[in-house]
Amino acid sequence: MRRALVALLGAWLLIAPAQAETRWKLVRSYPHDPAAFTEGLFYHDGALYESTGLEGESEIRKVDLKNGKLLDRRTIPRPYFGEGIVNWKDRLISLTWRHRQGFVWKLNDFSPVSQFRYEGEGWGLTQDGRSLIMSDGTAQLRFLNPDKLTVERRITVTWNGRPVDRLNELEYVKGEIWANIWYDTHIARIDPRTGAVIDWLDIAPLLKASGAKDSEAVANGIAYDAKADRLFVTGKNWAKLFEIKVVK
Repeated sequence: MRRALVALLGAWLLIAPAQAETRWKLVRSYPHDPAAFTEGLFYHDGALYESTGLEGESEIRKVDLKNGKLLDRRTIPRPYFGEGIVNWKDRLISLTWRHRQGFVWKLNDFSPVSQFRYEGEGWGLTQDGRSLIMSDGTAQLRFLNPDKLTVERRITVTWNGRPVDRLNELEYVKGEIWANIWYDTHIARIDPRTGAVIDWLDIAPLLKASGAKDSEAVANGIAYDAKADRLFVTGKNWAKLFEIKVVK
């Protein structure tokens, strides 16, 4: 596994930016559950919604932003490994990693509504107001009909003409798709029409500030408060969630 990871990271270095162009500043930090193996994250109506992974530990959570306290939770039963989540109208849609199984819940109390199937793996999930957008660990993003939960189109994400894979947690920010890259501190800013990476943010200083020590505690989790224009980022087992602001 370690040898495979070295090869994976070596391939990534061939396409990674020499320097992230997008500058940002830290606005403030908030408490975050260090036991949360964060897979999905979004902000809605004053609260954070978070999904956690690992078999037997996967949950969907509603969290108080200011103090990090749980407001509600729903356990994802074994053998599922929870992944990305997104809100659509009065529902919450969630993915699982390798079981090709998705779930639909009521947003207000996480009670189950229905299930759906998809091909391949489930990683990240967001929405642009028209479609749900899903990552599966490859360089492709799928656009799903939010009611039928079927694939309507796909784009391949590229940087300098080369595919960018390991796209993980997603967030739609001001007309762009932002994506964590698994085992990397870069966030890709993606053109949703072409799949081309517009620019990069490197949040490596926040990984250090998070207090995370384990190699699996990677950056993963982007949430955007459109009304207040606030951007939040965190990672797996990070003890902090950070609000950052892009510097023009």
